[in-house]
Amino acid sequence: MRQRERFEGQIAGVGTTSGVRVVVGHWARSPFGAFADAMVERADGRRILIAPSERVRELVCGTYVFDESRVEPVSVVESAGGSGWAFTSPSLHLTLTIGPRLPLGRLLRIVPRRLAESPEWATVVDPVARIALRGVRTRGTAGHGRREFYGATDLRSVTSAGGELDGIPLGEVAPVDPPCRFGFSSTPRQPSVTRVVTTIESVVA
Repeated sequence: MRQRERFEGQIAGVGTTSGVRVVVGHWARSPFGAFADAMVERADGRRILIAPSERVRELVCGTYVFDESRVEPVSVVESAGGSGWAFTSPSLHLTLTIGPRLPLGRLLRIVPRRLAESPEWATVVDPVARIALRGVRTRGTAGHGRREFYGATDLRSVTSAGGELDGIPLGEVAPVDPPCRFGFSSTPRQPSVTRVVTTIESVVA
């Protein structure tokens, strides 16, 4: 029997001129309730997870690959109208300015939402995503015999970013290049925020 867990929210992926790349998950609904986390890859390749609880840390570390994981108080504050984010934890401070919808975002909004969020649709569009967006996939393995699917419904640009990691300035916004190496998929090369439903499927005896 298959068991599916849904995580509904947004994923922001940005590079910075310091070489640090950050992926922030801002989840409105999940089996753990609302939460936020950050996956960081430094310029030297070290991968760090910042999670708000041990339960989230265990899930994410069981799904992706990190060199270090930290459990810290985490908050994400959205600006009025969704024009920006401020991610705050003891390790990471990151501010994002969110710009206009990208052409791909307009295409994603044409697909009926229920279809776009489904694992079946993620399976169909995966070959296209591999070609159109370097490093991006919409389905793959999630460890421990599980599978993971990304159902994107919108895509907006990130026009500026700033902050610091462990007290060191991140610099300005830059492409997510090279792609992040946390799991089977990276975020798009262009800094952006994707509205997404992530489904993790496992087989239960």
